[in-house]
Amino acid sequence: MTRATKPVMSAAEVDAYLAEVFPQMQEGERGTRTEEVGPMRARLRLSFAERNLRPGGTISGPAMMGLADHAMYAAILAHIGKVALAVTTNLTINFMRKPAPGDLLAEARIMKLGQRLAVGDVTIWSEGEEGRPAAHAQVTYSIPPEKS
Repeated sequence: MTRATKPVMSAAEVDAYLAEVFPQMQEGERGTRTEEVGPMRARLRLSFAERNLRPGGTISGPAMMGLADHAMYAAILAHIGKVALAVTTNLTINFMRKPAPGDLLAEARIMKLGQRLAVGDVTIWSEGEEGRPAAHAQVTYSIPPEKS
């Protein structure tokens, strides 16, 4: 069976599902939300919160890594449906510039969506600075086999 290259879930459906299976991640308006999904992609926003700052007043690396992972998971779920046990198997990130203290946006792009693995990349930038990446990640997810 070939995976769909068009989303099977909307941005709102992805966020509702994540709220159901990961209630501990819910942060209200100050968290991460899926803004849109499209063919083999998703865009997420990490709302500014002081807890994500590091010394020097910039958004921390762990906050950006979490955003990259969340963005790829959202993109994959949007295409494979409600599969909670899809898990990260690799995440490599390059930090390219200090993001300003403000909202961050992440664009996840699925490059390969197979039966057992999904591979993609995520570009992160500060709001208003599209085209000036703060970070770029390569992410691989393991997808559990479909139950027959």
